[in-house]
Amino acid sequence: MKVVLTIAGSDSSGGAGIQADLKTFEAFGVFGTSAITVLTAQNTTGVQHIFPLPLDFIAQQIHSVLNDFEISAIKIGMLYDGAIIRMVTQIVAPLNIPIVLDPVCISKAGSLLLQDDAVDALRDLSRIVTLSTPNLNEAYRLFGYKSGDTDSLQTLISHPAPVLIKNHILNTISIDLLYFGHQKRVFTSELIDSTNLHGAGCSLSSAIAANLALGYCLEESIDRSKVFITEAIRHAPSIGHGAGPINHKGGGAYVA
Repeated sequence: MKVVLTIAGSDSSGGAGIQADLKTFEAFGVFGTSAITVLTAQNTTGVQHIFPLPLDFIAQQIHSVLNDFEISAIKIGMLYDGAIIRMVTQIVAPLNIPIVLDPVCISKAGSLLLQDDAVDALRDLSRIVTLSTPNLNEAYRLFGYKSGDTDSLQTLISHPAPVLIKNHILNTISIDLLYFGHQKRVFTSELIDSTNLHGAGCSLSSAIAANLALGYCLEESIDRSKVFITEAIRHAPSIGHGAGPINHKGGGAYVA
């Protein structure tokens, strides 16, 4: 069985963060391990509090897993501040395995989820990973990307690692754009009209990591992951009083 590591924050509501990552790994038949970076008090209505764990303890979690398991891929999620990002970068840089970075810094609604001093460090980390998966707000903060603005593509063209920019919408179609050098690939899926999107971004990046661990190429991994997310949103349980979580079991049924 392939083993995948998630380095990310904990979501007390169970819909995003490491909880979503582990559910996604299970849906794809890989074994999930985790290193928690921050604890959050949150639910479907928002994040009420963030508590970063001590730096040395985060590092001990990562080393504990790496020293025992043969890790086939890593997903990196919420890192919160510059010190955590630089420490994680130092640990993962020598590893010769797929690494998917979900650069959690700005929510879909525009809420800041990253300390101001950490943006440069996160941008540096994005240069050494297999893939980064920012939403539109994060892509603008990290790379100056604006949808439809050709001038803003220059930063992406010169970026040394692939970047998948999520959440473009055209009528009834959801579009993600993969940039790698001068190459561009368009991934489309049905746009599900739903407010139950909590954890969709976390789960997409962890699904891509799981598929890379299983031996699929990057583009196949993205394709399979978009199918998973689409169905997980379609079959969301509609629980909570805000943006409800997706249904990982419902998504997994379509990619087994």
